[in-house]
Amino acid sequence: MLKQRRLVADQVAASLFEAEAAIDLALAKAAALAGIMPGLRTEAGISALIGQGAVERAGEAFAALATARRAICETHMELSIAQKQMGLGAVMYGDSLPKPQMIADGARDLRAVARAARAA
Repeated sequence: MLKQRRLVADQVAASLFEAEAAIDLALAKAAALAGIMPGLRTEAGISALIGQGAVERAGEAFAALATARRAICETHMELSIAQKQMGLGAVMYGDSLPKPQMIADGARDLRAVARAARAA
């Protein structure tokens, strides 16, 4: 039974890490798009009025991806709790990077992550 739980946890962890990486990549790409448009517009000598809608939509896409990233981080925290509930608390998943203490303790507040990111 423990072996089955471990196999299930391994599959879920792999899928979670893929989803996290995909969202991070999409977030970076959306940020790059939003960041490049104003500079290229200036270089091309195009009025700021042209393409404003595209800049706004890119900003909305970025915001939606940031919300998705928050949701996947919360999913990760919930799965960490489930891992312990399944008796797999001693099993290590992911990278060796330390988690902020509140997150490591299973707190549901991502403000600690935001503070850590600002401090870095």
